[in-house]
Amino acid sequence: MPERVAVAAYDLVKVFHSKPEVRALDGVSLEVATGTVLGLLGPNGAGKTTVVRILSTILAPDSGHAAVLGHDVVREADTVRRLIGLAGQYATVDENLTGSENLRMVGRLTHMAKKEVLTRAPELLEQFGLDDAADRPLKTYSGGMRRRLDLAAALMSRPPVLFLDEPTTGLDPQSRHDLWRVIEELVRARTTVLLTTQYLEEADRLADRVVVVDHGRVIAEGTPPELKADLGTTVIELTLPDTVTATRAAVLLHADGAKVPVLDGSIVKLTVENGPKVAAEALRALDQNGLTVAGLALREPSLDDVFLSLTGHRAEIEAEAGDGDGGRHAEERSDRGPSGAAPEERGRP
Repeated sequence: MPERVAVAAYDLVKVFHSKPEVRALDGVSLEVATGTVLGLLGPNGAGKTTVVRILSTILAPDSGHAAVLGHDVVREADTVRRLIGLAGQYATVDENLTGSENLRMVGRLTHMAKKEVLTRAPELLEQFGLDDAADRPLKTYSGGMRRRLDLAAALMSRPPVLFLDEPTTGLDPQSRHDLWRVIEELVRARTTVLLTTQYLEEADRLADRVVVVDHGRVIAEGTPPELKADLGTTVIELTLPDTVTATRAAVLLHADGAKVPVLDGSIVKLTVENGPKVAAEALRALDQNGLTVAGLALREPSLDDVFLSLTGHRAEIEAEAGDGDGGRHAEERSDRGPSGAAPEERGRP
């Protein structure tokens, strides 16, 4: 593995032998350069969490191999665990302990020297804006405070590599932006970050490079500007009165020679090079065919447009579709233990 590559995975395959059988990963490969953020983008069930669990030694791949700072995640798992921090969607801390006690516990579990634990814990509490709540039990913390404490716990031993598995899921916009600022500070200090997310805005802001996964496979990769540039320079959004009319409009515009339109409910999206000219032609064509446009917008492409173009669906919609009772998809259910707790809930590697 090249020296500047901190995290690498090659042809990872993972099959969960549940009913029905789930092929969570089907040949995933990726590399994360030292001191950068790689955004692993995709909906729930795409394979993101399985990648993180393999890289953090929680799961072993069925085939393929992966390494962190040159150490194989299977053969040198103990070494890898000392080099990484892991923060996921579930709090890995004890609700009955205070914030300070939680961090000290993590320090002891990771074999830090007692003196270092006693100085590192208050340092992190201050960094994450939790010093005023240091002596309060975790069960009194808000969701955003819990997530910040979880990230602080992942950083106790100053790991050079950090895995963040959808760290802002469920947070309010302000808490999400606060956590983004913390992640940006870590990267400026040369921490390498692999970030899984279903929030397109998050990947656009934080990631140096993005790998898009869907159904266990990599379907695109590149920098956010590169992925957006592949679509074109302008996105035209035509809002129609209803989904039936939007479908008719999309068929008409495609037949009229435009790039393949993308349907998003009652909105038809076209990504083109000459936005104003194509918009005028599209309006003229729809009007001639008796289709009324309720709204028109022109803007620059986003990663949301990239994902929709690649997969035919939006990341966040599929994630919200979940199991009706709010349960996780098969990818996440399949590697839970008999207690039903995910590995992150049972303890940090």
